[in-house]
Amino acid sequence: MKTLTLLRHAKSGWDDPVARDFDRLLNAKGKRAAAMVGRHMRSLGLTFDHAIASPAVRVSETLEQIKSGYGRTIAPDLDRRVYLASAATLLDVVHGFPAEAESALLVGHNPGLEDLVLMLVADGADPLRDAVEDKYPTASIAELQFEGEWSDVAAGTARLTRFIRPRDLDPTLGPDAD
Repeated sequence: MKTLTLLRHAKSGWDDPVARDFDRLLNAKGKRAAAMVGRHMRSLGLTFDHAIASPAVRVSETLEQIKSGYGRTIAPDLDRRVYLASAATLLDVVHGFPAEAESALLVGHNPGLEDLVLMLVADGADPLRDAVEDKYPTASIAELQFEGEWSDVAAGTARLTRFIRPRDLDPTLGPDAD
């Protein structure tokens, strides 16, 4: 059985003017959320045989903050295709994972990650899938399991086993009040 963990980058700032979206930095709340998620990943004993990430600055900063809580470095292969990718492009990336990898991590952006979960997990009476469909917040993790090989992953073939949002770990990391 293969396990695919999808991690959306943590909350980035819009206050710091940067020339490109690609260069946006995490804000303080995003840094706190990523470190908290890293601690939770450690408590769950999550490990990965393979990791791929978007090369965007906010993804690199998310992984640095995850490391502070997780206690180990995740050194993903950076793949430009993951930056703001569609679900179809992300699925192509997954199909290219090495056959020997049993547990893989994909770190990227929305709406692609959310759309990938909704594509791979059949619609039905699944409260986790419903939560993803409602919103896939920043710094959230979705864990999916598949039978077969990475190249076999297709629409409706996954089981969503975890969906962890920062606010599930600390309510102060939930949505900002308007």
